[in-house]
Amino acid sequence: MAKVLTAARVRVPPANEPDYLATLRDLCQFAEARGQRIWVFRNAKDPQLFTEFSESPTEMSHRAQASRLPEEITLERRLQSLGTYAPDAWELWTEVSLAAGAEA
Repeated sequence: MAKVLTAARVRVPPANEPDYLATLRDLCQFAEARGQRIWVFRNAKDPQLFTEFSESPTEMSHRAQASRLPEEITLERRLQSLGTYAPDAWELWTEVSLAAGAEA
């Protein structure tokens, strides 16, 4: 089964960074319970620029698509208020199998 991924670039002001990271940690707890994963990386040259990677087993279970609990919606809104997301932040990417004989 192919996985689905988003890679969202977000600029977070230094004053918002602790809340941003804490909010992502809280959101990760919900994601893990659904079989999703969230990673965050900081740009080495621009410490205010982060990339959030969100992975799920299917498109419909991805955090960009799935129906969620009110607490998750609140956390997502909080993230949106703490940083500025790139316009293409929620483009879905589907895994391509590199196994021999796999269909493209």
